Amino acid sequence: MRIKRSVNALKKRRKIFRLSKGYFGNKSKSYRIAREAVMKSLNYAYIGRKLRKRDMRSLWIARINAAARLNGLSYSKLMHGLKVAGITLNRKMLADIAVNDATAFTALADKAKAAL
Repeated sequence: MRIKRSVNALKKRRKIFRLSKGYFGNKSKSYRIAREAVMKSLNYAYIGRKLRKRDMRSLWIARINAAARLNGLSYSKLMHGLKVAGITLNRKMLADIAVNDATAFTALADKAKAAL
């Protein structure tokens, strides 16, 4: 008995065309080209999710460094001072404090200075 593929093949093609909706020209009309474009797009999206994490970390570090320098410390000295003082805050939280609550960040910087 032979296997008829019509339903599954159509579902497979529909899935690709749904993902390639809005692409220019043949990238959304022709199955073979659409499939290549979708595979490339999904790969870029995967890579982008990794890159976004790096970008956010560097943004946090830049914000912490700017706030630290307002308090007379460099970024590395501040981080080392916090570590010695036993204050374990991640960079995301430190950056948020630096942007939204300057007085609390100043208090943290003073503790870091005292620990050095």
